[in-house]
Amino acid sequence: MAQTGQGKVERRRVFYIPGYDPIHPRRYRELYRKESAEQSKVSGYEIALQPKATGGAYGWQADAVMDGQAAHADIDVLVWSDIVRGSMSQSIPATYRQLVETAWVYISTGALFRLMQLRKGPVIAALYPVGALLVQALLALLLVWLCIEIGGLVPFGEIIGLAVGTFLGWRLLNWFKAKDGKFFAYYLMHDYAYSAHYRGANPPELEARMAEFGDTIAEALTADYDEVLVVGHSSGAHLAVSILADLIRASRVPEGKRLSFLSLGQVVPMVSFLPKADRLRADLAYLSERGELTWVDVTAPGDGCAFALCDPVAVSGVATAAQKWPLVISASFTQTLSPARWKELRWRFFRLHFQYLCAFDRPKDYDYFRITAGPVALGDRYAERTHSRSRMTKPVNKFTSVRA
Repeated sequence: MAQTGQGKVERRRVFYIPGYDPIHPRRYRELYRKESAEQSKVSGYEIALQPKATGGAYGWQADAVMDGQAAHADIDVLVWSDIVRGSMSQSIPATYRQLVETAWVYISTGALFRLMQLRKGPVIAALYPVGALLVQALLALLLVWLCIEIGGLVPFGEIIGLAVGTFLGWRLLNWFKAKDGKFFAYYLMHDYAYSAHYRGANPPELEARMAEFGDTIAEALTADYDEVLVVGHSSGAHLAVSILADLIRASRVPEGKRLSFLSLGQVVPMVSFLPKADRLRADLAYLSERGELTWVDVTAPGDGCAFALCDPVAVSGVATAAQKWPLVISASFTQTLSPARWKELRWRFFRLHFQYLCAFDRPKDYDYFRITAGPVALGDRYAERTHSRSRMTKPVNKFTSVRA
């Protein structure tokens, strides 16, 4: 592996790129604070958080002592939640139009059927909002029908029943939308629709934000840090791929600078399998060959929302003989969580998708807090690690064109 054997890390800059998430980034600080405290109890190290000392992106500082060595990390969240919120501000009819458009894009292009050859979990997760929204619509229509039937028992009652049923059905749909924090149907529908609307291309506002992120990371690469680590979670992983590819192409990574990339719970194929994702496919192919960085991809079969152990480069059909990255490993939830903890979380699918950022009560070689705040760089940590045996590399993508 590249970039190993260069000594311990005393100062690290971490950039966390969230997935499609409308929540304020303070959520990630509080999650880091809570879970790092839990992991330190299990693993026997010390870690303490302080407020961010500089301007710019939202973040915090972490000071740790692990295995007798001290390390400091400046951790920033690269925020695009405002873009997410803007894409989610849809009326109920507009969301149902999104449902039809998104289903048509994935079915008509054949992407849905090819994705099913990888992992069923994320495909089921993609189909869930479609089914949930259709059930909600059917319940509203059933309510209208019942009101009409009841109204039909009196003269002219059917007209009154239609009016009352329409009112109550609309109220029911609004109730479902208001309670989407429990159902996640609207949230997931907007998530998949965001990529499907442009058939895999990045919307202009997202490209502009990614360029800003690139400038921020490039500035950190010129500062006095022993490692600059970029963490891309969920759909944030494919944003990170393109941002880092752009930086390396533009020669903005100083020679000898330690640049690391950790992708967690990635859903890259949901985008790279679409016809106009030629930008992302080109970036995947390019980044996979570069020696300027270390790239480790961590997923887990227990995460039903991620394409677990699917090499995002290979399955997208753009791997070459020169491929170096990513190193594909499993967080192995069934082994790194105790039976009691696994039983507690097993059916909490959305929570499990965030487990990579949380504490494990039976940790093995993956520890988010050792990686982001500890004294060992990503490349050194996994220098002797090989791919998980269940890694999937079969190229099943129909669309393999890349941007020139």
